[in-house]
Amino acid sequence: MSFVNFLFERFEQFIEYTAFGNITWGHVIMIAIGLIFIYLAITKDYEPLLLVPIGFGILIGNIPFHPGLKLGVYETGSVMNYLYFGVIQGVYPPLIFLGIGAMTDFSSLISNPKLFLIGAAAQFGIFGAYMIALFLGFTPQEAGAIGIIGGADGPTAIFLSSKLAPDLMGAIAISAYSYMALVPVIQPPIMKLLTNGRERVIRMKPPRAVSKREKVLFPLIGLLLTCFIVPSGLPLLGMLFFGNLLKESGVTKRLADTAKGPLIDIVTILIGLTVGASTQATTFLTMKSIGIFALGAGSFVIATTTGVLFVKFLNIFLKDGRKINPLIGNSGVSAVPDSARVSQMIGQQYDKTNHLLMHAMGPNVAGVIGSAVAAGILLGFLY
Repeated sequence: MSFVNFLFERFEQFIEYTAFGNITWGHVIMIAIGLIFIYLAITKDYEPLLLVPIGFGILIGNIPFHPGLKLGVYETGSVMNYLYFGVIQGVYPPLIFLGIGAMTDFSSLISNPKLFLIGAAAQFGIFGAYMIALFLGFTPQEAGAIGIIGGADGPTAIFLSSKLAPDLMGAIAISAYSYMALVPVIQPPIMKLLTNGRERVIRMKPPRAVSKREKVLFPLIGLLLTCFIVPSGLPLLGMLFFGNLLKESGVTKRLADTAKGPLIDIVTILIGLTVGASTQATTFLTMKSIGIFALGAGSFVIATTTGVLFVKFLNIFLKDGRKINPLIGNSGVSAVPDSARVSQMIGQQYDKTNHLLMHAMGPNVAGVIGSAVAAGILLGFLY
């Protein structure tokens, strides 16, 4: 063998082990999607704490490599596979719910319990998408995992899909987080379409002051009530209410600060990066993934629509002065606090002195509880 042939063969072998030698159009498409996510996060401020890790994870997951190097998230023994363990086994979502509980003030919900009903009504998006997915030929387990996208709750979507449809988890998680980030884009047209000028300027009474005793009792009663009804939701609901008790008890400030600060930040990085990395083109780009994105959009639209329409229905039975502004109906989805901010933003377009944010936070946090309960119901029936 000549020296030139030897060099040529070594060069061919080198190319074979580079990304250039293994790249496909699928990888190029997914890398472009990852860059779009990062662009939207940085320039448009769309859920940057989620879209930056997910977008960068998509880049990591779609740098092609030679098989057998133990680099990918799906390859046993790789570092990314170890980090992904927390996703596939449902470890990360309850930890995120712990942090959410520690940073959430349920006062607006406690002061006006009717707002619970709005959060519950928005969960129709989950069950509506579930029925549509069944009609389109998905299995009951796959349909349940897809439907949860309508709750606009990424951790809940990951938790449920890890149990019911692990092979679809990447598409479901990306879909859920994408629609969470696009709340300010998707919801306003629906809210304006379903309300009239008189309804948009309804003023609600300021929420009453909530005592510390009520705040402390709420997570205890909430845990016992919801988990006795839906025990399968315990991993999420238990951690949510535990985090809230850490916050409201007043004697565990250090634990609450850790849960809502360093802990949730670390888990958000890990879950975003590994979920993004799970979108390897060879396993992610399928017709099922495209169908999931379409169903996720439908689920989100149904959730927003039912939330707004339910408030309009509720107002039929409420006296003047106690009516609820239908613009807060959108916040029944659990994209906290973005959907509540959308309520405030649209409301002030019609009356700059009408502040809906505090009222919208009631159904918004109710939506967090509602999506976890819905996930527990689906898990209990379909697992």
